[in-house]
Amino acid sequence: MAREQLGVLNALDAAKTQWYHFTAIVIAGMGFFTDAYDLFCISLVTKLLGRIYYHVDGALKPGTLPPNVAAAVNGVALVGTLVGQLFFGWLGDKMGRKKVYGLTLILMVVCSIASGLSFGSTAKGVIATLCFFRFWLGFGIGGDYPLSATIMSEYANKKTRGAFIAAVFAMQGFGILGGGIVGLIVSAAFDHAYKAPAYSVDAAASTVPQADYVWRIILMVGAIPAALTYYWRMKMPETARFTALVAKNAKQAVADMSKVLNIDLEAEEDKVIKISTDRTNSFGLFSREFLKRHGLHLLGTTTTWFLLDIAFYSQNLFQKDIFSAIGWIPKAASMNAIHEVYKIARAQTLIALCSTVPGYWFTVALIDIMGRFAIQLMGFFFMTVFMFALAIPYHHWTLEPNRIGFVIMYSLTFFFANFGPNATTFVVPAEIFPARLRSTCHGISAAAGKAGAIVGAFGFLYAAQSTDPAKTDAGYPPGIGVRYSLIMLGVINFFGMLFTLLVPESKGKSLEELTGENGDENDEKQIQMDPSRTVPI
Repeated sequence: MAREQLGVLNALDAAKTQWYHFTAIVIAGMGFFTDAYDLFCISLVTKLLGRIYYHVDGALKPGTLPPNVAAAVNGVALVGTLVGQLFFGWLGDKMGRKKVYGLTLILMVVCSIASGLSFGSTAKGVIATLCFFRFWLGFGIGGDYPLSATIMSEYANKKTRGAFIAAVFAMQGFGILGGGIVGLIVSAAFDHAYKAPAYSVDAAASTVPQADYVWRIILMVGAIPAALTYYWRMKMPETARFTALVAKNAKQAVADMSKVLNIDLEAEEDKVIKISTDRTNSFGLFSREFLKRHGLHLLGTTTTWFLLDIAFYSQNLFQKDIFSAIGWIPKAASMNAIHEVYKIARAQTLIALCSTVPGYWFTVALIDIMGRFAIQLMGFFFMTVFMFALAIPYHHWTLEPNRIGFVIMYSLTFFFANFGPNATTFVVPAEIFPARLRSTCHGISAAAGKAGAIVGAFGFLYAAQSTDPAKTDAGYPPGIGVRYSLIMLGVINFFGMLFTLLVPESKGKSLEELTGENGDENDEKQIQMDPSRTVPI
């Protein structure tokens, strides 16, 4: 028989939605707002960096970052994020969620400011300094993934837990939107204050010296939301699940949650000792017991996040073509440097408003009704359908009368990424692993996702180049072309659908019911035989 749940954890599971839930969403969500702002704002300024530091006198087109430099500037934060997810995920299970949570935020604030202050007497010096600080910024951002998800899952009630964790992740949409709005404000102010001709009129005068401040201000603004959240993060008590089940301090867990829930709770120290000394609650990550109970789950969460992020981060393949096709971004030579930032920021803001933000909030509204499994399967299914629908008649979509149709299909692909696996791959790893390994396993799953992001953002940037060497972008070797790249992405999404079958449904269940942490040692065989449990057989 299953052991009776700890009273303090039962109180959290059964609690009605109240003020502390929304406080936790805002505190964790503001971290995610900052993460998205910092990761995506670099795309607003890469063209400006090319104009400032890689200008060639007499060239017909403005300067651009060479492929290796562009890959470093855009990708170094993703590499830092991957390393941070693994390191801080592990540290969150060792030191506690709260202690590590403040550390990641300090790192994000310092490195956001330092990125904007990147120094150097040469272009190479400035870019190298920028990449150094962007790596450590990514390292701090990486820690926010497992910690935010784990804290929210351990604070939430079981009825609306999915919506609360998804709401934290949905702040990513507002972070991307915020980046676009800041880019609009800063570029509009500088464009108005420092008038400059288009590049085609006067190449040298089209980039005013003050343009160097624009990208620095945009990058440094990312420090503000993180700094504002620090005080509230430090006031949050440690989660009861870490304090009781990992630190084994029943009294502290009860004291903390009594204040949060405004009810009297009893410290059940005997029960905590029983749970912690049970052999089934002491296995490690690299044990045979973990492999038997959660091995397929970890395979499911890592592969689905990896495959999703390949497709999700490949979106930069088509954005420049889409924006140009619908007239959002004119030819670079027809604009001055700061006005180009304004046009790119406007395009990112519109995409975030129309496609990114709505998809996230559809997930928040429906995840505890439809369930995680159904939303993830549906999302991968529609992403597969739309990728193939874009790829098979690709020539049809390139004709001018059909370009708006291409934009609609493309937008729907990423709507179903956000109302689908982009949100659920973040939610599920925070629910289905034991408390002592929860942050670590979420970090491993998220790091697999970032590995997919690196493949999607850079592997496909090379793959999507034309097979004709004369038609490739400057500095890139020939690839397989956009059509075959889209077919590959469709296949990747199809495999995402298959690997979703390894991921259990966690809707409406307590975390301890999902992980078996409130089960008796004698219950082990029954747990493995019961198909309603999440343990693979």
